[in-house]
Amino acid sequence: MKAKIRAVYDEHKGRYGYRRITAALCRSTQEPVNYKCVQRLMRKMGLRALIRAKKRSGHVAGMSDAQVPNVLQRDFCATAPNQKWATDVTEFNVKGHKLYLSACMDLYNGEIVAYRMARRLVCLATRCMAR
Repeated sequence: MKAKIRAVYDEHKGRYGYRRITAALCRSTQEPVNYKCVQRLMRKMGLRALIRAKKRSGHVAGMSDAQVPNVLQRDFCATAPNQKWATDVTEFNVKGHKLYLSACMDLYNGEIVAYRMARRLVCLATRCMAR
């Protein structure tokens, strides 16, 4: 049983805890496996699941969504250039570092009008507020 637990644990790179390992063992074998047995054996073998990092909120202190009116009302079509612009922030992971890209798009033809990249989300928000 220890070898099977170790195989499932290594196959999933240590991300599985005793509950998921128990489910994987029950699926692979026809006989039921008790989760308490798996938990006890994992504790004896010193196997612990990696804890996922909690996602941080993208909320910037001092800025409230309540102050921003919904001008577009989900009408994303424009009849002339520079009539409607939309923006969004995208997060990338480059060589282990977070990089944020904020792009401003003209809704008339989908052209990117401006963009800004920063290592901190706060830098993007404060620069947008300044303009």
